[in-house]
Amino acid sequence: MDASHAEQDLVNVLFTEAQITARLQEMADEIAADYEGKDLLLVGILRGAVMVMADLSRALPRHVEMDWIAISSYGSGTKSSGVVRLIKDLDTDISNRHVLVVDEIIDTGLTLSWLVNSLGSRNAASVEIATLLRKPDALTMPVEPKYVGWDIPNEFVVGYGLDYREKYRNLRDIATLSPHVYS
Repeated sequence: MDASHAEQDLVNVLFTEAQITARLQEMADEIAADYEGKDLLLVGILRGAVMVMADLSRALPRHVEMDWIAISSYGSGTKSSGVVRLIKDLDTDISNRHVLVVDEIIDTGLTLSWLVNSLGSRNAASVEIATLLRKPDALTMPVEPKYVGWDIPNEFVVGYGLDYREKYRNLRDIATLSPHVYS
């Protein structure tokens, strides 16, 4: 979906599809160099990271395995509930694997902090994070991603996998959602 199809719901476009594609290619180049010769497993966080995971993995110049985990701290609102729920666990044994968690956004850091601790207890060789977006002003938990697309202000954004009540995920760009939509 193009931003013009939802422009009445958007304040402004932060990143276009072309900018996102270019930044993911840069991140993939860094990841490929850092993990050369290592057994890398990408772990995507459902559902928001689907777009990032698909495009990042396609930008990598090597074979890579993928698995998915579903966790939530949001429910259907715009603020974290403060409680992390595991909805779907990994199907892959991560023992002695280099795990790169792929997410679309780091907001409070609660979900990723919980996930990194959980995966770290499973004897992984390493656990790192790649995220397209990070909101430094919203962080309440210490989370140190190895790869960050962009830092953004603490505003509610949608598109490219980011949603509000399951809508806007298929927006090709990333945009700030107008408060009239969620107020």
